[in-house]
Formats: sequence, C-alpha cells, structure tokens
Amino acid sequence: MLFAALGLSGALLAGCGDDADDKASSESQTSSSSQQSESTPAQGENGSTSQSSSSDTASAEQAQPVNLIFGTGGTGGSYYPIGGALKSVFEASDLVDNVQVVSTGASVQNINNITDGLNQIAIVMSDVAYDAIKGQNQFDGNPADIKALAGMYPNVVQVVATADSGIHSIADLKGKRVGVGKVGSGVEQSASKVLESAGLSYDDLAQVSHTGYADSVTGMSNGNIDAAFFTSGVPNSSITGLMQSTDITFVPVSGDVASKLLEKYPYYENYEIPAGAPERYDLGSAVDTVAIRNVMIVGSDMRNDVAEDLTKRFHDYLESGNVSVGALKQFDPASMNQNLVVPLHPGAEAYYATLAENGDAAKSQSDSDAMAGEATSSDASASDDGQSKAEDKAPQS
Repeated sequence: MLFAALGLSGALLAGCGDDADDKASSESQTSSSSQQSESTPAQGENGSTSQSSSSDTASAEQAQPVNLIFGTGGTGGSYYPIGGALKSVFEASDLVDNVQVVSTGASVQNINNITDGLNQIAIVMSDVAYDAIKGQNQFDGNPADIKALAGMYPNVVQVVATADSGIHSIADLKGKRVGVGKVGSGVEQSASKVLESAGLSYDDLAQVSHTGYADSVTGMSNGNIDAAFFTSGVPNSSITGLMQSTDITFVPVSGDVASKLLEKYPYYENYEIPAGAPERYDLGSAVDTVAIRNVMIVGSDMRNDVAEDLTKRFHDYLESGNVSVGALKQFDPASMNQNLVVPLHPGAEAYYATLAENGDAAKSQSDSDAMAGEATSSDASASDDGQSKAEDKAPQS
C-alpha cells in the first residue's frame, strides 16, 4: 500500500510538471510573438511599410549635402576668378558641403572631366559644348551627356600682335609665330576656326605655340611669339598686363573672315571692343571681332534640387550688385536661359519656370496697381467735375 501511494503521488506530480512546461512554453511563444510584433511594423497588402522605409532611406540620402569640384580654366583667364567668386556663393547652400575650384585646360578638358566624374560643374564655351553633345570633332563618336545651368557672358576672340610684327589682319598671320592656346582648349578651337575662315591652317604658320595666356604673354614679351589668340571676356587680365610692358595691336576678325565664320558656325556672333572705354583696354579705335557665349554646365546625373539651388544662387548673385568679376557684368541675368546650345538641366529649368511665374505675378500686380491708380484718378476727376458743376449752379454772392 505504501508503494502504491508513493506511485500515485509521483504520477500526480509528473502531470503538474507537464502542465507547467506547456504553460511556460505557451507564455514564452506569446511573449516572443508579441515582441516580434512590436519590433516589426505591420505591412499592408502591397508591402507598403517596406516601400516607405526604402523611400525614407532614399530621401535621407538625397538630403545629404554634396561636394563639388568646379572646373575652370587657366589662372590668367576669366574662368578661374569666376570659380573663386562663386565658391562662397554655392557653399552658402545647405545642399552643398564644399566647392573645390581647380585650374584646368578649360572647355574640352572640363567636359571630359565631367564625363569621367572628375568635375561636377564647369564653365565651357558654346562651340566646344556644341561639338560635345553632337559627338563630333574632338568628341567624335563620344557624345557628352551634359546639361546647362545657365548661359553666361560672351567669350570674345581677341587676337593681339606685337606692334613691330607687321600683323594687321588675320591673313597677315601667315608665316608668323602664333600662340593658339593649350591643346584641346576652347581658345585653340576658336583659333583653328578663325584661321580656317581666312583660308589658313597651322601649316601656313611659321610656328604654332600651344601656349596658355600666361605663356603667350611671356613669349610675346620676349620676342619669341609674334601674335596670340586670347578667347575670353573683355578685358583679359593677361592682355592688360602685356600692354604695360609691350606695344601691341589688336587684330580684327571682320569682313569676309567673320562672315564665313558666322555662316558655318552659327554659335558665333559679331562683337565690338569699344574705343575710349577705360575698363576695356581704353583703345584709341574700336576693334571688330567675334564672340562665343560661355555656358555653366553640370553632369546630367546632378540631383535636381542641387541644380535648381545652384541656378538660383547664381542668378541672385548676379542681381545682388556684389559681382566682383568684370566678365560677369557683361550680360543680362534675364538671358541666362536663352539661346543655349546645351539642353537645360531639369533642376535649372524648374527654377527658370518659377522665376517666370514670379515675374508674371509681379507684372500682373504692377498692372493691377496701375489700373487701380487710374481708377482712383478717374474717380477723383469725376468728383472734381461734380463739385465744379455744383459750384456753377450755386447762387453767386
């Protein structure tokens, strides 16, 4: 009986143990399920939570400020100081962390650098940009995927020669030593086209020097170069410096040479360097030449918000009255999106659309104010007429 009682007691205890384990296991599973439910957001039928999380991550990445390498040109031209002036303008944006301004071989190199991802923004000449998007000449078979933020000032083809060289026309460059700009630069592109329009080529020159502005000035000062091409804004600081030490003459690009150039290359336009303008060399007589517009470009992969903000800040800077580089004072900010050979970046296009809407709204308000003023004037006139008629009818004392 004792053994039987002990056996029955053990069975009862074993049964209670199984119930406790099952209960603990059930509570554990419930707790685990509850924790998993709390840690994992509920998803909709289409996985909306996952998409929302992915979207938030993309938005966070897009909000990150960017670093920009700004491709310019030689230190003696206008591109480099413009980059320096715009560095602080662009860095004031919450979307931009840092802007590094670099001196380059100018237009062709700048476009290649953007294509290769080495630069994110640059200034180039329209003729080189035109060739790049068409995939022709130096970009043969390799069209560049670039976009414009803004059109800028005209790049003026300035050909100068030493006074004792006997050079007074483009035709006179035959048999002379000529600086044509760095290889692949926009200056060299202009030089070859101008020479071509005059029926000349490099083979017709006694010496072809692929020199930048500074080296061309040095060569002319030392008597090693007879003439040189400077395609930039007016004035070009290198030419201004050369005039301090060397007697020079400006060679016109006019007549048949200019006509042939404009006919074949429609992105050229006529330009006159005025006489008696201290800020433009203070020449004794005007010089007729040609010019090509400059364009600020970026890669097509630049974020829309960044492109829009850069365009806005550039426009606001031009309108601020604080422009420090003379070349940027030589064009109307209202023309920034006009007559461009490079397609506008969608971000820049959005800014110009907003600018136009604000302009239309301001004009509408101005017209409304003017109409209100006319109506007030008309009411006042009517009141005066009524008062005058009442006075006419009043008995005279």
